[in-house]
Amino acid sequence: MKIKNPYRDKKWFKLLGNKYVWVLLFFVIWMLFLDNYSYFDHRFLDNQIHELQDNKKYYQDEIKKDQEQIKQLKNPEQIEKYAREKYFMKKDSEDIYIIHFEGDTIQDKE
Repeated sequence: MKIKNPYRDKKWFKLLGNKYVWVLLFFVIWMLFLDNYSYFDHRFLDNQIHELQDNKKYYQDEIKKDQEQIKQLKNPEQIEKYAREKYFMKKDSEDIYIIHFEGDTIQDKE
């Protein structure tokens, strides 16, 4: 007596019994998770690229700011102004008083 498979005529059974479906499923799993060039690795690397491009733009802007400041500091009056503001330098005949208020809402630019 032969045992007949009751699922043989079902559509999902035919689909799972197809060797091409198994090969395709294996290929998709391999490419998504296991390969050196997997989808997740690409996403991670793309995020790193975007982050590095943002850093590049930031540093290029900072370089432009510094170049402008260097141009300004070629003038002796600007050098004196910069030294007074940033390093609290003074002339011999001057007194400088630095006043900081607690809870002041104005923040230093540093």
